[in-house]
Amino acid sequence: MPKARSSIITIAKYTLMDQVRQKSFIIMFVMCALFLLLVRNCSQGGFMVNGQTLDNEAVVRVVLKAVFHINAAGTMFLAALFSMRVFKRDRDEGMQSCILSKPITRWQYVAGKILGLSVLSVAFMFILHSIVFIMVSVNLKVVMPEYLIASLLCSFNLLFVVVAVLLFSLLMPDIIAFLCVTGIGIVSFVADGIAAVSRSPMGQAMMQQSDSTSDLSLWKVIYYLWPKLSGIQQAASSMFSREGFQGFLSIYPFINILIYSLILGALLFWRFRHEDII
Repeated sequence: MPKARSSIITIAKYTLMDQVRQKSFIIMFVMCALFLLLVRNCSQGGFMVNGQTLDNEAVVRVVLKAVFHINAAGTMFLAALFSMRVFKRDRDEGMQSCILSKPITRWQYVAGKILGLSVLSVAFMFILHSIVFIMVSVNLKVVMPEYLIASLLCSFNLLFVVVAVLLFSLLMPDIIAFLCVTGIGIVSFVADGIAAVSRSPMGQAMMQQSDSTSDLSLWKVIYYLWPKLSGIQQAASSMFSREGFQGFLSIYPFINILIYSLILGALLFWRFRHEDII
């Protein structure tokens, strides 16, 4: 077991360093710089409306929620981008056959890839959130450690994205695998948005007037059974936005994504075990 753990960590380190050397990592730095420029002006304080100064903490919580969702969703996009060509690049460069010719099993190789990509994605997202946290804490004297805890909770989403893209990249062209997982994320956010509107007083009134409650049945199925990527972000952001704990509705997205990750992970290990290594 210690030997297997060592092999997985070695593959993870190689994967992480290999990704850092790719052009996609430069794109990540550019996006990071643009993101920080966007957030910098929001952390200066002194917000005013009609000549009246607003409460900094109240405004910051609203702004941070928007920044949090942009950052978390953007990192999922980058995680998919990182993962889509991992197997193909290793195969084309001969690294896959070289690594597997050593006393390293296929499941250790795949586990190392998952670990390396997940660590890189989580680290990037957490660093961005940490910079925002520091700017707000220093400039506005508003300290919210729960913001960083919320960032770590979103690592569930990144694990799902990495596993899903790796699996799909074995079954279809890389770009199609990337687009499929991106589509899963978009549907998740749209379904959650429709569900939120349908639960609002205005949404309830509109459905009663139009008698179109049955039209939302499909979206209700998608809402509960589709991967809850949006749900995890909502549950995580509620920790610092004072929306409160909503019981099972707050816990279910994590159970949902964990189950999906385990199922897709099992399929990934099974599929790679039957992959032809050239």
